[in-house]
Amino acid sequence: MIMPGVDDDAIRNTGGQVDDLAMAMIDAAYDREADCRDQICDALFDLGKKRPALVLSSAYSYLKKHNKLQTGHRVVLLQCMERIIKETLSELEPPLAVDVIKQAAMELTVSKEVMPEWQTAASGVLVSLGARFCDEVMDEMLQRFQPGILPHFFVIQTIGNLATSNVYGMVPHLTAVLGTMLPMLGMAKHENMRWVFSSAISKFSEAIIDYCANTDKAPDPSVSKERFEQEIGSAFDVLFNSWLHITKEMKLRVAIVEAIGNMCHLMARDKLEEQLPKILQVILGLYKKHPEPIHVTQGLCSVLDAVCIEGNTVLEPNLDTVLGFLFPQIINPPDYKNPQSIKNHNEVLRCLAIIARSFSGKLTGILLSKLESGNEKMKIGMLTVFKHLINAATESMQDKQEVVVSGLKMMLSEQNNKLKKVFAQVVIAMAHHGYLELEGGQQMIEFIIKQSALKNDPPGKKSPDPEYVSNQALRTMCDHVLQLLTTTVEDMEHVLWPYLLELIVPEQYTEAQGVVCKCLSHLATKKRKEQTEDYEIDFETQANIPKPEALIARLMVLAGRPQNGRNRGIHVLTLMQGLVPNLNENLVELWDTVIPKLIQYLE
Repeated sequence: MIMPGVDDDAIRNTGGQVDDLAMAMIDAAYDREADCRDQICDALFDLGKKRPALVLSSAYSYLKKHNKLQTGHRVVLLQCMERIIKETLSELEPPLAVDVIKQAAMELTVSKEVMPEWQTAASGVLVSLGARFCDEVMDEMLQRFQPGILPHFFVIQTIGNLATSNVYGMVPHLTAVLGTMLPMLGMAKHENMRWVFSSAISKFSEAIIDYCANTDKAPDPSVSKERFEQEIGSAFDVLFNSWLHITKEMKLRVAIVEAIGNMCHLMARDKLEEQLPKILQVILGLYKKHPEPIHVTQGLCSVLDAVCIEGNTVLEPNLDTVLGFLFPQIINPPDYKNPQSIKNHNEVLRCLAIIARSFSGKLTGILLSKLESGNEKMKIGMLTVFKHLINAATESMQDKQEVVVSGLKMMLSEQNNKLKKVFAQVVIAMAHHGYLELEGGQQMIEFIIKQSALKNDPPGKKSPDPEYVSNQALRTMCDHVLQLLTTTVEDMEHVLWPYLLELIVPEQYTEAQGVVCKCLSHLATKKRKEQTEDYEIDFETQANIPKPEALIARLMVLAGRPQNGRNRGIHVLTLMQGLVPNLNENLVELWDTVIPKLIQYLE
């Protein structure tokens, strides 16, 4: 039976049959069969995208009329309304939005008990409307958020979520919200209330940080972090000095640590510097209490982000202690089947990149020292850190590039394939950020080519190590590395050309000539076609490059065995044609005529 809405004026009818259809679906939305329920909700959502005013006003009237409707039915309708609002927010008329906000606020708080499914659905409607109608939503919330009275759990959570979803709309409200909230913290005796307050304060802090970082887009550019120093400082005192020390609840600890991390960005500098040793001691101590370290690392990362700014060295007395907790997490590789483990690994690397802002010299020295003296796991860990710092802490590492290139030369004679694989990844990072243009950079290229020249592993027993890296695997990887550097890193051209020609003749690189000639042919053909200034080679001044006669002889020999060296023939011939004006002017016409035919034959 279709139960009509009460308030006909509230429903934005179209006058067509679709009006009754919408109400019929709303009435049937809580079908006993889950599949049928999902289909009705999807149909209602599809209709709502086309006729948002009709469906939202009908659902609003239906909820308002039927106070004793089953909770599950209310949840389904609220969830469907949230989906429609997210899709059609810009089309909604303010009077309808206000009606829905008032109804959702009532749904949120009509039960004094926490009923998560129902109240989460109502909160979702308010937060989605708050993206455009923030003041209207906050008017309803503030009526339920009065001084001296502990508010409903979901009122606090909704205000916190609003701060995340609509930063520019919410930050202007936060001075008043914090002013009302701070005296309430002492009234929160239950862990769940302390958790929701901590979570909301964390989100408020994030919103303020975001607002102040983007004042060019903000409605009030005069808002600054300093405006909130006092309130955030008071909240920090309660969360850190009281709640964190007495709770044994892991979920609450995590929320407090996250909040502290964000609050550190807003605290007065003198207070932050004074409290820093205690903050670090408590956060680092939580590693021993939490089996899953990701939340602790995120909190630590946020604290480090707040203190390692503009070369500030306030962390220095605690630096070794912090590194003592971070390095073991890098040395032990993440469990790639566990997303949280991977996330924590990445967050530890982020901590180290932040530390590099203030201590790039000291950190580089420590990493090189551990790389020199460590075992395999230690070396892989330190190379992983170097790769991350080169990519993610570009500015901080700018003046350490020469030290890094010089220090990493110790890896050039490495015999362990696992380590060579990781080091090859470091070389890629260095190439992208200009390190290989410095003295010693060409030795890094030679290292890659040495791996491309590796012979197959001898036949026989396979290694039991599941992470074993075979010669074949390393060789294939380094072939790709050299091609990548040649074709995608523009600044590498003058590093590779004409340097790679030095590596054509030496016998130990014969196996690598397929990829070397492929890269050289790419460069030579391009430079010959464009007639670039550096195409012409002066063999007298560039004494390390073999003389033309030696290059011609070597290339002829290589072309004579076109299937060797991973089918090198075509690449050798292409290089010969691209390079010929440098080798012998009398050969240009001949090779330009003959070589394309030879290439066609091989293809």
